[in-house]
Amino acid sequence: MNLRAFKALLRQNPEQLVSFVLPDGEIIPSHYHVTEVGHVTKRFIDCGGTRREASSCQLQVWLGSDADHRLTAGKLAGILELATPIIPSDELDLEVEYEACAISQYQVAAGEVRDDRLQIELASKHTNCLAKEACGIEEDSCCEGKGCGERPAKR
Repeated sequence: MNLRAFKALLRQNPEQLVSFVLPDGEIIPSHYHVTEVGHVTKRFIDCGGTRREASSCQLQVWLGSDADHRLTAGKLAGILELATPIIPSDELDLEVEYEACAISQYQVAAGEVRDDRLQIELASKHTNCLAKEACGIEEDSCCEGKGCGERPAKR
């Protein structure tokens, strides 16, 4: 989901509490804080030597000790508006950074009102070879026939 669609969803449901659902179905505890809104740009060279750039808008979600804290869609929309000077485009994809044992980044996949909350579905991000042809990798051989969530056997 891009930032424009996310902002529209928040504006359409300003009084709803916002909950984030991780890819495994676990819900981030409702007393989270959005502590950062950032424009993240990654410049890199893939293994085939091609220079690339990827940009996104990233929300950092953090759990404090104040278990009574709740964030409405309207309040989150206001936080995003504060970031307007540093976010170059509402067309950027939106990601959420969250720490549960390790810091992880998730894509914002969808959002809908469910059970009196605005539920935001998060999706896993995956690594990939961007120069398969240069590396001699066949398109469907990346996971060695396993699901992409499985790890290769230890050697």
